[in-house]
Amino acid sequence: MSNDAPAPHGRVIRSEFRPHPLLRNPHLQTLSPFLLRSPPAIPLRVERMETPDGDFIDVGWSGEQNAGASIAVLIHGLTGGFQSKYLRGLTQRLAAKGWRIAILLLRGAGEPNRTQRLYNHGDTADLRWLWQQLHAREPGVRLVSVGWSLGGNVLLKAMSEEGEAALPERAVAASVPFRLHECVDRLRRGFSRIYQQRMLGDLKKAVRLKHQKVPVPPGVDLEATMRARDFGEFDDAYTAPLNGYRDAQDYYQRAACGQYLGLIRRQTLVINSLDDPFMTPDIVPRETQLAPQVTLELAHTGGHVGFVAAGAGGRMEYWLESRIADWIGPP
Repeated sequence: MSNDAPAPHGRVIRSEFRPHPLLRNPHLQTLSPFLLRSPPAIPLRVERMETPDGDFIDVGWSGEQNAGASIAVLIHGLTGGFQSKYLRGLTQRLAAKGWRIAILLLRGAGEPNRTQRLYNHGDTADLRWLWQQLHAREPGVRLVSVGWSLGGNVLLKAMSEEGEAALPERAVAASVPFRLHECVDRLRRGFSRIYQQRMLGDLKKAVRLKHQKVPVPPGVDLEATMRARDFGEFDDAYTAPLNGYRDAQDYYQRAACGQYLGLIRRQTLVINSLDDPFMTPDIVPRETQLAPQVTLELAHTGGHVGFVAAGAGGRMEYWLESRIADWIGPP
């Protein structure tokens, strides 16, 4: 075989990330950006796009809106939104390079939507539809996409479903829950329960608001949803029946992106930390599970959507955003 022959699978590489010396704990890495960071709010022009099923998605635009300029589509994580700090940080970096930014607010993540649908790990339809709409408006426009956590799972699953037809030429996903069952189990244990309770409370609030206007669909047990003590109970009562899954385990099995990484056909970077408190190291895919176009970059530390390094004078530096922006490159 020629030395120039393409590798039959992707690569797993060691990250160059080094944590801030005061933030070596995974929970400090995870919480410090959330609690201590105050990036300026990003100016957004929100476009409401009517979807083919009679509903809508909101897309937040930032950066210089020059026709024909390259577009970076960003996808938030569970209970995230337009002003999530990781979105604001990367938006500022990419806009400074000349990118147009389109932040997809996943179905039902903001104002309650009109239909029974609510975003979840397995629902890629809106993201793929948005790519198609942007391409139809500007057929020659260059697209890339970035997703975090749930948004990373949705992005990687969408890229695998589109294969050679995927419109983004590059994709980056960070802090990805490759196997959902194991992640849900991890969030039931130790300090990680705190993250679960915060997100579960936000989800219940969104469901409660939604069904003040939209009827509860058959098969969904709203009382059990509101009583849910963890994601497993919530997904059994709500997410699974709402989206046509047999139960929570069926949802976790079919929606998790880890099994689909061999189907991706565009250059893709995945960045995860082995100490992520939302998951365990054993869910990390092997090289043989990755398509040749996929690189998995693993850090020993970094927490969940953390990756806080030390800058000049010991100030906190958000390495993840720098890494993503550098890998994507100029528009």
